[in-house]
Amino acid sequence: MTATSAPASSRATASTTSSPKSAPRLRRTRARSEWKGLAFTAPFLIVFLLVFIAPVAYSIYLSLFREQLVGGNAFVGIDNYLALFADPQFWDGFVRVIVFLLIQVPIMLGLALVAALAIDSARIHASGFFRIVIFLPYAVPAVVAVLMWGFIYGDQFGLVANINDWLGSTVFAPFARPWILVSIGNIVTWEFVGYNMLIFYSALRTIPTELYEAAELDGAGPFRVVTGIKLPALRGAIVIATIFSIIGSFQLFNEPNILRTLAPNIITTFFTPNMYAYNLSFSGQQYNQAATVAIVMGVITAVIAYVVQLRGSRKEER
Repeated sequence: MTATSAPASSRATASTTSSPKSAPRLRRTRARSEWKGLAFTAPFLIVFLLVFIAPVAYSIYLSLFREQLVGGNAFVGIDNYLALFADPQFWDGFVRVIVFLLIQVPIMLGLALVAALAIDSARIHASGFFRIVIFLPYAVPAVVAVLMWGFIYGDQFGLVANINDWLGSTVFAPFARPWILVSIGNIVTWEFVGYNMLIFYSALRTIPTELYEAAELDGAGPFRVVTGIKLPALRGAIVIATIFSIIGSFQLFNEPNILRTLAPNIITTFFTPNMYAYNLSFSGQQYNQAATVAIVMGVITAVIAYVVQLRGSRKEER
Protein backbone atom coordinates (compact mmCIF):
# COMPACT_ATOMS: atom_id res chain seq x y z
CA MET A 1 0.00 0.00 0.00
CA THR A 2 2.77 2.40 0.89
CA ALA A 3 4.71 1.56 -2.28
CA THR A 4 1.81 2.52 -4.48
CA SER A 5 0.71 5.59 -2.55
CA ALA A 6 4.11 7.25 -2.61
CA PRO A 7 4.28 7.72 -6.39
CA ALA A 8 0.69 9.06 -6.42
CA SER A 9 1.48 11.65 -3.79
CA SER A 10 4.68 12.61 -5.57
CA ARG A 11 2.76 13.12 -8.83
CA ALA A 12 0.21 15.30 -7.08
CA THR A 13 3.02 17.33 -5.53
CA ALA A 14 4.73 17.66 -8.91
CA SER A 15 1.52 18.83 -10.58
CA THR A 16 0.87 21.45 -7.92
CA THR A 17 4.40 22.72 -8.08
CA SER A 18 4.45 22.88 -11.89
CA SER A 19 1.09 24.67 -12.35
CA PRO A 20 2.27 28.10 -11.10
CA LYS A 21 5.14 27.97 -13.56
CA SER A 22 2.96 26.91 -16.53
CA ALA A 23 0.27 29.57 -15.96
CA PRO A 24 2.45 32.57 -16.96
CA ARG A 25 3.73 30.61 -19.95
CA LEU A 26 0.13 29.90 -21.03
CA ARG A 27 -0.78 33.56 -20.66
CA ARG A 28 2.21 34.58 -22.76
CA THR A 29 1.22 32.08 -25.45
CA ARG A 30 -2.33 33.41 -25.56
CA ALA A 31 -1.14 37.01 -25.70
CA ARG A 32 1.24 36.15 -28.52
CA SER A 33 -1.54 34.47 -30.51
CA GLU A 34 -3.85 37.46 -29.97
CA TRP A 35 -1.17 39.83 -31.25
CA LYS A 36 -0.70 37.63 -34.32
CA GLY A 37 -4.42 37.71 -35.01
CA LEU A 38 -4.47 41.49 -34.58
CA ALA A 39 -1.51 41.82 -36.96
CA PHE A 40 -3.41 39.87 -39.63
CA THR A 41 -6.56 41.99 -39.25
CA ALA A 42 -4.72 45.31 -38.87
CA PRO A 43 -4.68 46.17 -42.63
CA PHE A 44 -8.45 45.68 -42.86
CA LEU A 45 -9.06 47.64 -39.66
CA ILE A 46 -6.93 50.54 -40.88
CA VAL A 47 -8.71 50.68 -44.24
CA PHE A 48 -12.10 50.32 -42.51
CA LEU A 49 -11.32 53.22 -40.21
CA LEU A 50 -10.10 55.43 -43.06
CA VAL A 51 -12.80 54.76 -45.67
CA PHE A 52 -15.85 54.16 -43.45
CA ILE A 53 -15.59 55.29 -39.84
CA ALA A 54 -13.67 58.52 -40.52
CA PRO A 55 -16.03 59.80 -43.31
CA VAL A 56 -19.11 58.98 -41.21
CA ALA A 57 -17.65 60.71 -38.17
CA TYR A 58 -16.72 63.76 -40.24
CA SER A 59 -20.19 63.89 -41.80
CA ILE A 60 -21.76 63.82 -38.34
CA TYR A 61 -19.41 66.63 -37.31
CA LEU A 62 -20.38 68.72 -40.36
CA SER A 63 -24.09 68.15 -39.74
CA LEU A 64 -23.80 69.74 -36.30
CA PHE A 65 -22.29 72.99 -37.62
CA ARG A 66 -23.40 75.72 -40.00
CA GLU A 67 -21.42 78.24 -42.02
CA GLN A 68 -22.79 81.69 -41.14
CA LEU A 69 -22.08 85.12 -42.53
CA VAL A 70 -21.31 86.38 -39.04
CA GLY A 71 -19.25 84.12 -36.85
CA GLY A 72 -18.14 81.65 -39.49
CA ASN A 73 -18.59 77.94 -38.83
CA ALA A 74 -20.78 77.83 -35.71
CA PHE A 75 -22.14 74.91 -33.71
CA VAL A 76 -25.92 74.64 -34.17
CA GLY A 77 -26.68 71.22 -32.69
CA ILE A 78 -29.69 69.57 -34.33
CA ASP A 79 -30.86 72.73 -36.13
CA ASN A 80 -29.71 71.33 -39.49
CA TYR A 81 -31.79 68.20 -38.92
CA LEU A 82 -34.86 70.22 -37.94
CA ALA A 83 -34.44 72.39 -41.04
CA LEU A 84 -34.10 69.28 -43.22
CA PHE A 85 -37.27 67.69 -41.81
CA ALA A 86 -39.11 70.92 -42.66
CA ASP A 87 -37.64 71.06 -46.19
CA PRO A 88 -40.29 70.20 -48.83
CA GLN A 89 -37.64 69.52 -51.48
CA PHE A 90 -36.10 66.76 -49.37
CA TRP A 91 -39.48 65.11 -48.77
CA ASP A 92 -40.37 65.41 -52.45
CA GLY A 93 -37.29 63.39 -53.41
CA PHE A 94 -37.72 60.98 -50.50
CA VAL A 95 -41.33 60.14 -51.41
CA ARG A 96 -40.28 59.65 -55.03
CA VAL A 97 -37.58 57.16 -53.97
CA ILE A 98 -40.08 55.29 -51.77
CA VAL A 99 -42.51 54.96 -54.69
CA PHE A 100 -39.65 53.81 -56.89
CA LEU A 101 -38.64 51.19 -54.31
CA LEU A 102 -42.16 49.81 -53.79
CA ILE A 103 -42.81 49.38 -57.53
CA GLN A 104 -39.46 48.72 -59.19
CA VAL A 105 -37.85 46.37 -56.66
CA PRO A 106 -40.64 43.72 -56.66
CA ILE A 107 -40.78 43.75 -60.47
CA MET A 108 -37.00 43.41 -60.79
CA LEU A 109 -36.71 40.63 -58.21
CA GLY A 110 -39.71 38.82 -59.70
CA LEU A 111 -38.15 38.83 -63.17
CA ALA A 112 -34.81 37.68 -61.73
CA LEU A 113 -36.52 34.87 -59.82
CA VAL A 114 -38.41 33.65 -62.89
CA ALA A 115 -35.21 33.73 -64.96
CA ALA A 116 -33.25 31.79 -62.31
CA LEU A 117 -35.98 29.15 -61.96
CA ALA A 118 -36.28 28.78 -65.74
CA ILE A 119 -32.53 28.32 -66.22
CA ASP A 120 -32.27 25.93 -63.26
CA SER A 121 -35.18 23.79 -64.50
CA ALA A 122 -32.98 22.34 -67.28
CA ARG A 123 -35.91 22.72 -69.68
CA ILE A 124 -34.17 25.51 -71.62
CA HIS A 125 -31.60 24.54 -74.20
CA ALA A 126 -28.26 26.41 -74.02
CA SER A 127 -28.97 27.56 -70.46
CA GLY A 128 -25.38 28.79 -70.11
CA PHE A 129 -25.88 31.12 -73.06
CA PHE A 130 -29.08 32.58 -71.62
CA ARG A 131 -27.42 32.98 -68.22
CA ILE A 132 -24.65 35.06 -69.78
CA VAL A 133 -27.08 37.10 -71.89
CA ILE A 134 -29.26 37.98 -68.88
CA PHE A 135 -26.22 38.86 -66.76
CA LEU A 136 -24.50 40.88 -69.52
CA PRO A 137 -26.34 44.21 -68.88
CA TYR A 138 -24.89 44.28 -65.37
CA ALA A 139 -21.39 44.19 -66.89
CA VAL A 140 -22.15 47.37 -68.86
CA PRO A 141 -20.96 50.49 -66.98
CA ALA A 142 -23.85 52.43 -65.50
CA VAL A 143 -22.98 55.64 -67.35
CA VAL A 144 -22.87 53.83 -70.69
CA ALA A 145 -26.17 52.07 -69.97
CA VAL A 146 -27.95 55.30 -69.06
CA LEU A 147 -26.61 57.14 -72.11
CA MET A 148 -27.69 54.26 -74.34
CA TRP A 149 -31.21 54.26 -72.94
CA GLY A 150 -31.27 58.05 -73.00
CA PHE A 151 -30.73 58.05 -76.75
CA ILE A 152 -33.38 55.34 -77.13
CA TYR A 153 -35.84 57.46 -75.12
CA GLY A 154 -35.11 60.66 -77.06
CA ASP A 155 -38.31 62.05 -78.55
CA GLN A 156 -36.40 64.16 -81.07
CA PHE A 157 -33.59 61.87 -82.19
CA GLY A 158 -33.92 58.35 -80.73
CA LEU A 159 -35.85 55.15 -81.30
CA VAL A 160 -38.92 56.57 -79.59
CA ALA A 161 -38.87 59.53 -81.99
CA ASN A 162 -38.73 57.16 -84.97
CA ILE A 163 -41.66 55.13 -83.63
CA ASN A 164 -43.70 58.27 -82.99
CA ASP A 165 -42.93 59.53 -86.53
CA TRP A 166 -44.00 56.20 -87.97
CA LEU A 167 -47.26 56.27 -85.96
CA GLY A 168 -47.83 59.94 -86.74
CA SER A 169 -48.40 60.94 -83.11
CA THR A 170 -46.54 61.20 -79.82
CA VAL A 171 -47.75 57.92 -78.37
CA PHE A 172 -44.57 57.30 -76.38
CA ALA A 173 -43.10 60.02 -74.19
CA PRO A 174 -40.52 58.53 -71.79
CA PHE A 175 -39.35 61.99 -70.72
CA ALA A 176 -42.83 63.25 -69.85
CA ARG A 177 -43.44 64.03 -66.20
CA PRO A 178 -45.86 61.11 -65.54
CA TRP A 179 -43.49 58.58 -67.17
CA ILE A 180 -40.01 59.69 -66.15
CA LEU A 181 -39.90 57.49 -63.03
CA VAL A 182 -41.10 54.52 -65.09
CA SER A 183 -38.34 55.19 -67.63
CA ILE A 184 -35.70 55.28 -64.90
CA GLY A 185 -37.13 52.12 -63.35
CA ASN A 186 -36.87 50.36 -66.70
CA ILE A 187 -33.17 51.24 -66.93
CA VAL A 188 -32.44 50.06 -63.39
CA THR A 189 -34.36 46.83 -63.98
CA TRP A 190 -32.47 46.18 -67.21
CA GLU A 191 -29.19 46.73 -65.39
CA PHE A 192 -29.75 44.59 -62.28
CA VAL A 193 -32.04 41.70 -63.25
CA GLY A 194 -29.00 39.64 -64.25
CA TYR A 195 -27.18 40.43 -61.01
CA ASN A 196 -30.09 39.24 -58.87
CA MET A 197 -30.69 36.28 -61.16
CA LEU A 198 -27.14 35.12 -60.48
CA ILE A 199 -27.73 35.34 -56.71
CA PHE A 200 -30.88 33.21 -57.01
CA TYR A 201 -29.31 30.76 -59.43
CA SER A 202 -26.29 30.24 -57.17
CA ALA A 203 -28.61 29.47 -54.25
CA LEU A 204 -30.57 26.99 -56.39
CA ARG A 205 -27.40 25.10 -57.28
CA THR A 206 -26.74 24.39 -53.59
CA ILE A 207 -29.97 22.39 -53.12
CA PRO A 208 -29.12 18.70 -52.56
CA THR A 209 -30.18 16.41 -55.41
CA GLU A 210 -31.61 13.98 -52.85
CA LEU A 211 -34.52 16.36 -52.30
CA TYR A 212 -35.40 16.28 -56.00
CA GLU A 213 -35.16 12.50 -56.02
CA ALA A 214 -37.44 12.22 -52.98
CA ALA A 215 -39.94 14.61 -54.55
CA GLU A 216 -39.93 12.55 -57.76
CA LEU A 217 -40.58 9.36 -55.78
CA ASP A 218 -43.50 11.09 -54.04
CA GLY A 219 -44.95 12.05 -57.41
CA ALA A 220 -44.47 15.80 -57.02
CA GLY A 221 -44.84 17.81 -60.20
CA PRO A 222 -42.67 20.75 -61.34
CA PHE A 223 -44.91 23.33 -59.67
CA ARG A 224 -44.83 21.44 -56.38
CA VAL A 225 -41.03 21.16 -56.58
CA VAL A 226 -40.78 24.92 -57.03
CA THR A 227 -43.12 25.78 -54.15
CA GLY A 228 -42.01 23.03 -51.79
CA ILE A 229 -38.25 22.85 -52.39
CA LYS A 230 -36.83 25.70 -54.44
CA LEU A 231 -38.64 28.73 -52.99
CA PRO A 232 -37.97 27.75 -49.34
CA ALA A 233 -34.31 27.22 -50.22
CA LEU A 234 -34.22 30.67 -51.85
CA ARG A 235 -35.54 32.54 -48.82
CA GLY A 236 -32.09 33.63 -47.62
CA ALA A 237 -31.02 34.71 -51.12
CA ILE A 238 -34.26 36.66 -51.58
CA VAL A 239 -33.63 38.51 -48.30
CA ILE A 240 -30.09 39.40 -49.39
CA ALA A 241 -31.23 40.57 -52.84
CA THR A 242 -34.02 42.62 -51.26
CA ILE A 243 -31.61 44.35 -48.88
CA PHE A 244 -29.20 45.16 -51.72
CA SER A 245 -32.10 46.50 -53.81
CA ILE A 246 -33.38 48.68 -50.97
CA ILE A 247 -29.92 50.17 -50.48
CA GLY A 248 -29.60 50.74 -54.23
CA SER A 249 -33.01 52.46 -54.40
CA PHE A 250 -32.17 54.90 -51.62
CA GLN A 251 -28.84 55.58 -53.36
CA LEU A 252 -30.52 56.31 -56.72
CA PHE A 253 -28.31 58.90 -58.40
CA ASN A 254 -26.59 57.92 -61.67
CA GLU A 255 -29.67 57.34 -63.79
CA PRO A 256 -31.62 60.55 -63.01
CA ASN A 257 -28.48 62.68 -62.83
CA ILE A 258 -27.33 61.64 -66.31
CA LEU A 259 -30.83 61.83 -67.82
CA ARG A 260 -31.21 65.33 -66.40
CA THR A 261 -29.23 66.72 -69.34
CA LEU A 262 -31.91 65.28 -71.67
CA ALA A 263 -34.91 66.30 -69.55
CA PRO A 264 -33.80 69.30 -67.47
CA ASN A 265 -37.32 70.61 -66.93
CA ILE A 266 -38.59 67.27 -65.60
CA ILE A 267 -35.68 65.99 -63.49
CA THR A 268 -34.92 68.60 -60.86
CA THR A 269 -31.81 68.99 -58.72
CA PHE A 270 -33.74 67.44 -55.79
CA PHE A 271 -35.24 64.56 -57.79
CA THR A 272 -33.73 62.09 -55.29
CA PRO A 273 -32.15 62.69 -51.85
CA ASN A 274 -28.72 61.75 -53.23
CA MET A 275 -29.08 64.30 -56.03
CA TYR A 276 -30.22 66.86 -53.48
CA ALA A 277 -27.17 66.26 -51.29
CA TYR A 278 -24.85 66.36 -54.32
CA ASN A 279 -26.22 69.67 -55.57
CA LEU A 280 -26.26 71.19 -52.09
CA SER A 281 -22.59 70.34 -51.71
CA PHE A 282 -21.06 70.97 -55.13
CA SER A 283 -23.41 73.59 -56.56
CA GLY A 284 -24.65 75.41 -53.48
CA GLN A 285 -21.54 75.02 -51.31
CA GLN A 286 -23.83 74.01 -48.43
CA TYR A 287 -21.66 71.22 -47.07
CA ASN A 288 -23.29 71.12 -43.65
CA GLN A 289 -26.79 70.61 -45.05
CA ALA A 290 -25.51 68.05 -47.55
CA ALA A 291 -23.89 66.08 -44.72
CA THR A 292 -27.20 66.20 -42.84
CA VAL A 293 -29.02 64.68 -45.82
CA ALA A 294 -26.38 61.94 -46.04
CA ILE A 295 -26.63 61.06 -42.33
CA VAL A 296 -30.46 60.98 -42.35
CA MET A 297 -30.61 58.81 -45.47
CA GLY A 298 -27.92 56.51 -44.08
CA VAL A 299 -29.87 55.97 -40.87
CA ILE A 300 -33.16 55.39 -42.71
CA THR A 301 -31.53 52.91 -45.09
CA ALA A 302 -29.82 51.02 -42.25
CA VAL A 303 -33.07 50.78 -40.23
CA ILE A 304 -35.16 49.53 -43.15
CA ALA A 305 -32.48 47.04 -44.23
CA TYR A 306 -32.22 45.76 -40.65
CA VAL A 307 -36.01 45.31 -40.39
CA VAL A 308 -36.07 43.36 -43.66
CA GLN A 309 -33.20 41.17 -42.50
CA LEU A 310 -34.84 40.58 -39.11
CA ARG A 311 -38.16 39.57 -40.65
CA GLY A 312 -36.43 37.34 -43.16
CA SER A 313 -34.41 35.56 -40.49
CA ARG A 314 -37.52 35.00 -38.37
CA LYS A 315 -39.35 33.40 -41.30
CA GLU A 316 -36.30 31.26 -42.00
CA GLU A 317 -36.28 30.01 -38.39
CA ARG A 318 -39.93 29.02 -38.66
